[in-house]
Amino acid sequence: MKSEGPINVVTYRAYSSWRSIRRSPIMGIGMGIAGLVLLVALLSPWLTINDPVFVQMSQRLRAPSMEYPLGTDHLGRCILSRLVAGTRQTVGLSFCASAVVMIIGVPIGLIAGFAKGFLDALLMRLADAAGAVPEFLLAIAVAGFLGPGLVNTILAIACVKWIGYARLVRGIAISECKKDYIHASIVAGSGGWAIIRRHLLRQMASPLAIMAAADVGKTILLISALSYLGLGAQPPSPEWGAMLSDGRPYFQIAPEQMIYPGLCIMIIVLACNLVSDGLRDLMDVRAR
Repeated sequence: MKSEGPINVVTYRAYSSWRSIRRSPIMGIGMGIAGLVLLVALLSPWLTINDPVFVQMSQRLRAPSMEYPLGTDHLGRCILSRLVAGTRQTVGLSFCASAVVMIIGVPIGLIAGFAKGFLDALLMRLADAAGAVPEFLLAIAVAGFLGPGLVNTILAIACVKWIGYARLVRGIAISECKKDYIHASIVAGSGGWAIIRRHLLRQMASPLAIMAAADVGKTILLISALSYLGLGAQPPSPEWGAMLSDGRPYFQIAPEQMIYPGLCIMIIVLACNLVSDGLRDLMDVRAR
Protein backbone atom coordinates (compact mmCIF):
# COMPACT_ATOMS: atom_id res chain seq x y z
CA MET A 1 0.00 0.00 0.00
CA LYS A 2 2.83 2.39 0.74
CA SER A 3 4.29 2.00 -2.72
CA GLU A 4 0.99 3.13 -4.24
CA GLY A 5 1.06 6.43 -2.36
CA PRO A 6 3.27 8.48 -4.73
CA ILE A 7 1.45 7.03 -7.74
CA ASN A 8 -1.90 8.02 -6.27
CA VAL A 9 -0.65 11.53 -5.54
CA VAL A 10 0.66 11.97 -9.10
CA THR A 11 -2.58 10.56 -10.52
CA TYR A 12 -4.67 12.87 -8.37
CA ARG A 13 -2.66 15.92 -9.38
CA ALA A 14 -2.88 14.99 -13.07
CA TYR A 15 -6.65 14.46 -12.73
CA SER A 16 -7.02 17.75 -10.85
CA SER A 17 -5.06 19.58 -13.56
CA TRP A 18 -7.19 17.99 -16.27
CA ARG A 19 -10.39 19.04 -14.44
CA SER A 20 -9.04 22.57 -14.16
CA ILE A 21 -8.39 22.72 -17.90
CA ARG A 22 -11.86 21.35 -18.61
CA ARG A 23 -13.35 24.05 -16.40
CA SER A 24 -11.46 26.67 -18.39
CA PRO A 25 -11.51 25.76 -22.13
CA ILE A 26 -9.96 29.14 -22.92
CA MET A 27 -6.85 28.19 -20.98
CA GLY A 28 -6.84 24.78 -22.68
CA ILE A 29 -6.80 26.41 -26.12
CA GLY A 30 -4.05 28.79 -25.06
CA MET A 31 -1.97 25.99 -23.55
CA GLY A 32 -2.42 23.90 -26.70
CA ILE A 33 -1.20 26.71 -28.96
CA ALA A 34 1.64 27.65 -26.61
CA GLY A 35 2.67 24.00 -26.26
CA LEU A 36 2.75 23.58 -30.04
CA VAL A 37 4.87 26.73 -30.44
CA LEU A 38 7.27 25.55 -27.73
CA LEU A 39 7.54 22.17 -29.44
CA VAL A 40 8.39 23.86 -32.72
CA ALA A 41 10.98 26.00 -30.91
CA LEU A 42 12.63 22.93 -29.37
CA LEU A 43 12.62 20.93 -32.62
CA SER A 44 13.36 23.84 -34.95
CA PRO A 45 16.82 22.56 -36.03
CA TRP A 46 15.15 19.39 -37.36
CA LEU A 47 12.00 21.04 -38.74
CA THR A 48 13.63 23.55 -41.08
CA ILE A 49 13.44 22.23 -44.65
CA ASN A 50 16.01 24.75 -45.95
CA ASP A 51 18.88 26.73 -44.51
CA PRO A 52 17.16 29.80 -42.98
CA VAL A 53 20.15 32.10 -43.56
CA PHE A 54 21.39 30.82 -46.94
CA VAL A 55 21.17 33.61 -49.55
CA GLN A 56 20.16 32.74 -53.12
CA MET A 57 19.57 35.87 -55.16
CA SER A 58 18.40 33.78 -58.11
CA GLN A 59 15.46 32.54 -55.95
CA ARG A 60 14.38 35.89 -54.51
CA LEU A 61 10.66 36.68 -54.05
CA ARG A 62 9.51 33.32 -55.34
CA ALA A 63 5.90 32.21 -54.97
CA PRO A 64 5.04 29.22 -52.74
CA SER A 65 6.14 25.88 -54.14
CA MET A 66 7.01 22.37 -53.00
CA GLU A 67 10.59 23.45 -52.29
CA TYR A 68 9.56 26.70 -50.61
CA PRO A 69 6.05 26.20 -49.11
CA LEU A 70 5.67 29.88 -48.14
CA GLY A 71 7.90 31.32 -50.86
CA THR A 72 11.18 33.16 -50.46
CA ASP A 73 12.17 36.60 -49.24
CA HIS A 74 14.09 39.38 -50.96
CA LEU A 75 17.35 37.46 -50.54
CA GLY A 76 16.03 34.10 -51.71
CA ARG A 77 15.79 32.60 -48.22
CA CYS A 78 12.99 30.17 -47.37
CA ILE A 79 10.31 32.06 -45.41
CA LEU A 80 8.95 28.92 -43.73
CA SER A 81 12.39 27.84 -42.54
CA ARG A 82 13.07 31.33 -41.20
CA LEU A 83 9.75 31.35 -39.33
CA VAL A 84 10.49 27.97 -37.76
CA ALA A 85 14.04 28.97 -36.83
CA GLY A 86 12.78 32.32 -35.55
CA THR A 87 10.46 30.55 -33.11
CA ARG A 88 13.44 29.52 -31.01
CA GLN A 89 14.91 33.01 -31.05
CA THR A 90 11.76 35.04 -30.41
CA VAL A 91 10.01 32.73 -27.95
CA GLY A 92 13.20 31.49 -26.31
CA LEU A 93 14.46 35.03 -25.87
CA SER A 94 11.17 36.07 -24.30
CA PHE A 95 11.38 33.26 -21.72
CA CYS A 96 14.98 34.19 -20.90
CA ALA A 97 14.03 37.83 -20.52
CA SER A 98 11.02 36.95 -18.33
CA ALA A 99 13.22 34.78 -16.11
CA VAL A 100 15.76 37.60 -15.69
CA VAL A 101 12.95 40.05 -14.91
CA MET A 102 11.56 37.79 -12.18
CA ILE A 103 15.02 37.21 -10.71
CA ILE A 104 15.38 40.98 -10.36
CA GLY A 105 11.83 42.05 -9.53
CA VAL A 106 10.76 39.40 -7.00
CA PRO A 107 13.67 39.88 -4.54
CA ILE A 108 13.31 43.67 -4.74
CA GLY A 109 9.61 43.40 -3.97
CA LEU A 110 10.26 41.01 -1.08
CA ILE A 111 12.92 43.24 0.42
CA ALA A 112 10.72 46.33 0.09
CA GLY A 113 7.60 44.67 1.48
CA PHE A 114 9.27 42.77 4.30
CA ALA A 115 11.84 45.33 5.42
CA LYS A 116 9.62 48.44 5.09
CA GLY A 117 10.95 51.76 6.33
CA PHE A 118 13.68 53.65 4.51
CA LEU A 119 14.65 50.75 2.23
CA ASP A 120 11.06 50.30 1.09
CA ALA A 121 10.70 54.00 0.35
CA LEU A 122 14.00 54.08 -1.56
CA LEU A 123 13.19 51.07 -3.75
CA MET A 124 9.66 52.25 -4.50
CA ARG A 125 10.80 55.75 -5.41
CA LEU A 126 13.26 54.12 -7.80
CA ALA A 127 10.41 52.08 -9.28
CA ASP A 128 8.23 55.19 -9.55
CA ALA A 129 10.99 57.06 -11.36
CA ALA A 130 11.52 54.22 -13.83
CA GLY A 131 7.77 53.70 -14.24
CA ALA A 132 7.17 57.36 -15.07
CA VAL A 133 8.57 56.73 -18.55
CA PRO A 134 6.49 54.55 -20.94
CA GLU A 135 7.85 51.00 -21.15
CA PHE A 136 8.54 51.09 -24.86
CA LEU A 137 10.39 54.41 -24.77
CA LEU A 138 12.50 53.31 -21.82
CA ALA A 139 13.35 50.02 -23.55
CA ILE A 140 14.38 51.90 -26.70
CA ALA A 141 16.54 54.27 -24.64
CA VAL A 142 18.30 51.45 -22.78
CA ALA A 143 18.75 49.32 -25.91
CA GLY A 144 20.06 52.33 -27.82
CA PHE A 145 22.52 53.11 -25.04
CA LEU A 146 23.75 49.51 -24.74
CA GLY A 147 23.77 48.87 -28.47
CA PRO A 148 21.99 46.27 -30.62
CA GLY A 149 22.20 42.57 -29.78
CA LEU A 150 20.23 39.81 -28.09
CA VAL A 151 21.96 40.11 -24.69
CA ASN A 152 21.43 43.85 -24.62
CA THR A 153 17.79 43.30 -25.58
CA ILE A 154 17.31 41.12 -22.50
CA LEU A 155 18.97 43.76 -20.30
CA ALA A 156 16.78 46.49 -21.79
CA ILE A 157 13.63 44.47 -21.09
CA ALA A 158 14.83 43.69 -17.56
CA CYS A 159 15.26 47.41 -16.88
CA VAL A 160 11.64 47.95 -17.90
CA LYS A 161 9.69 44.93 -16.66
CA TRP A 162 11.03 44.44 -13.12
CA ILE A 163 8.85 47.27 -11.81
CA GLY A 164 5.55 45.40 -12.18
CA TYR A 165 6.84 42.29 -10.42
CA ALA A 166 8.40 44.31 -7.60
CA ARG A 167 5.16 46.20 -6.93
CA LEU A 168 3.06 43.03 -7.05
CA VAL A 169 5.33 41.14 -4.66
CA ARG A 170 5.65 44.12 -2.32
CA GLY A 171 1.88 44.51 -2.09
CA ILE A 172 1.39 40.83 -1.29
CA ALA A 173 4.19 40.86 1.28
CA ILE A 174 2.78 43.90 3.08
CA SER A 175 -0.72 42.42 3.07
CA GLU A 176 0.36 39.00 4.34
CA CYS A 177 2.67 40.37 7.03
CA LYS A 178 -0.34 41.96 8.75
CA LYS A 179 -2.10 38.62 9.18
CA ASP A 180 -2.20 36.58 12.36
CA TYR A 181 -0.43 33.50 11.03
CA ILE A 182 2.65 35.57 10.22
CA HIS A 183 2.61 37.08 13.72
CA ALA A 184 2.26 33.58 15.18
CA SER A 185 5.19 32.38 13.09
CA ILE A 186 7.33 35.26 14.37
CA VAL A 187 6.35 34.50 17.96
CA ALA A 188 7.26 30.85 17.38
CA GLY A 189 10.79 31.95 16.52
CA SER A 190 10.76 31.90 12.72
CA GLY A 191 13.27 34.20 11.09
CA GLY A 192 12.73 36.44 8.10
CA TRP A 193 13.98 33.94 5.52
CA ALA A 194 11.85 31.15 7.01
CA ILE A 195 8.73 33.32 6.82
CA ILE A 196 9.48 34.25 3.21
CA ARG A 197 10.15 30.65 2.20
CA ARG A 198 7.31 28.98 4.10
CA HIS A 199 4.55 31.55 3.78
CA LEU A 200 5.11 34.53 1.49
CA LEU A 201 6.42 32.66 -1.56
CA ARG A 202 3.42 30.32 -1.46
CA GLN A 203 1.01 33.25 -1.42
CA MET A 204 2.82 34.84 -4.35
CA ALA A 205 2.90 31.77 -6.60
CA SER A 206 -0.55 32.20 -8.15
CA PRO A 207 -0.39 35.98 -8.83
CA LEU A 208 3.13 35.60 -10.23
CA ALA A 209 2.05 32.76 -12.54
CA ILE A 210 -0.83 34.85 -13.87
CA MET A 211 1.35 37.90 -14.40
CA ALA A 212 4.22 35.92 -15.96
CA ALA A 213 1.89 34.22 -18.48
CA ALA A 214 0.64 37.58 -19.70
CA ASP A 215 4.09 39.15 -19.57
CA VAL A 216 5.61 36.55 -21.90
CA GLY A 217 3.30 37.80 -24.65
CA LYS A 218 4.13 41.43 -23.88
CA THR A 219 7.82 40.59 -23.88
CA ILE A 220 7.51 38.95 -27.30
CA LEU A 221 5.90 42.15 -28.61
CA LEU A 222 8.68 44.24 -27.06
CA ILE A 223 11.44 42.01 -28.47
CA SER A 224 9.87 42.09 -31.92
CA ALA A 225 9.46 45.86 -31.76
CA LEU A 226 13.12 46.39 -30.79
CA SER A 227 14.26 44.04 -33.57
CA TYR A 228 12.00 45.85 -36.03
CA LEU A 229 13.75 49.11 -35.12
CA GLY A 230 17.18 47.50 -35.51
CA LEU A 231 17.96 47.43 -31.78
CA GLY A 232 17.40 43.70 -31.21
CA ALA A 233 18.40 40.72 -33.32
CA GLN A 234 20.74 41.60 -36.16
CA PRO A 235 20.84 40.23 -39.74
CA PRO A 236 20.83 37.49 -40.84
CA SER A 237 19.15 36.31 -37.64
CA PRO A 238 15.68 34.82 -38.40
CA GLU A 239 13.88 36.68 -35.64
CA TRP A 240 10.22 37.55 -36.28
CA GLY A 241 10.58 41.27 -35.59
CA ALA A 242 13.66 41.44 -37.81
CA MET A 243 11.72 39.59 -40.53
CA LEU A 244 9.02 42.27 -40.31
CA SER A 245 11.67 44.94 -40.78
CA ASP A 246 13.25 43.11 -43.73
CA GLY A 247 9.90 42.73 -45.48
CA ARG A 248 8.73 46.31 -45.02
CA PRO A 249 10.27 47.72 -48.26
CA TYR A 250 8.62 44.92 -50.25
CA PHE A 251 5.15 45.08 -48.71
CA GLN A 252 3.39 46.22 -51.88
CA ILE A 253 4.86 43.52 -54.14
CA ALA A 254 5.31 40.71 -51.57
CA PRO A 255 3.10 41.41 -48.51
CA GLU A 256 3.51 37.83 -47.26
CA GLN A 257 7.00 38.71 -46.02
CA MET A 258 5.36 40.81 -43.30
CA ILE A 259 2.07 38.94 -42.98
CA TYR A 260 3.59 35.59 -41.97
CA PRO A 261 5.83 36.79 -39.10
CA GLY A 262 3.07 39.17 -38.00
CA LEU A 263 0.64 36.26 -37.77
CA CYS A 264 3.16 34.22 -35.76
CA ILE A 265 3.59 37.06 -33.26
CA MET A 266 -0.18 37.55 -33.01
CA ILE A 267 -0.86 33.83 -32.42
CA ILE A 268 1.69 33.32 -29.64
CA VAL A 269 0.70 36.58 -27.89
CA LEU A 270 -2.95 35.55 -28.07
CA ALA A 271 -2.07 32.13 -26.61
CA CYS A 272 -0.20 33.75 -23.70
CA ASN A 273 -3.17 36.01 -22.97
CA LEU A 274 -5.57 33.06 -23.04
CA VAL A 275 -3.39 31.13 -20.61
CA SER A 276 -3.15 34.15 -18.33
CA ASP A 277 -6.93 34.67 -18.36
CA GLY A 278 -7.51 30.98 -17.66
CA LEU A 279 -5.06 30.98 -14.76
CA ARG A 280 -6.76 34.06 -13.34
CA ASP A 281 -10.14 32.35 -13.47
CA LEU A 282 -8.76 29.23 -11.76
CA MET A 283 -6.42 30.74 -9.19
CA ASP A 284 -7.72 34.17 -8.30
CA VAL A 285 -10.53 33.73 -5.79
CA ARG A 286 -11.55 37.37 -6.11
CA ALA A 287 -12.20 36.88 -9.86
CA ARG A 288 -14.68 34.04 -9.26
